[in-house]
Amino acid sequence: MPKVVFDSLDALRAKIGQEVAVGDWITVTQEQINLFANATGDHQWIHLDTQRAAAESPYGTTIAHGFLTLSLLPRLMADAVQLPKAKMSVNYGLNRVRFAAPVPAGKRVRARITLLGIEEVKGGVQMNWKTQIEVEGNEKPACIAETLARHYMA
Repeated sequence: MPKVVFDSLDALRAKIGQEVAVGDWITVTQEQINLFANATGDHQWIHLDTQRAAAESPYGTTIAHGFLTLSLLPRLMADAVQLPKAKMSVNYGLNRVRFAAPVPAGKRVRARITLLGIEEVKGGVQMNWKTQIEVEGNEKPACIAETLARHYMA
């Protein structure tokens, strides 16, 4: 899907309360899951042991860590939405996060992005986004997150 481009904050403000973009699919690989486990120290078998997961897991395979799924948000957002030029953008926080369904290794995910609000902050704006991370072929999203980002103007 083509990236949605916003040339101004006014154009972005016109989308408050609306779905802004649906991103392209990306694959979550076992290699990514393994690297995330090593980075975080979370080596639970449900994420890493493919043979045990095939035999014992209700999902029949390994699954991505919930926090790995959440950590894909910046990439999924950047692939789907281009914001107006800024001096700097930073993640400011999260208001709500839910891990509603697993992401099996090898499955594709994408983001469905809604702009909830924009407020002025010193030097820029704070944007409140609702992002659902969908798993291809699943009705239920893997992750639903309300994220806050600050966009400091050039």
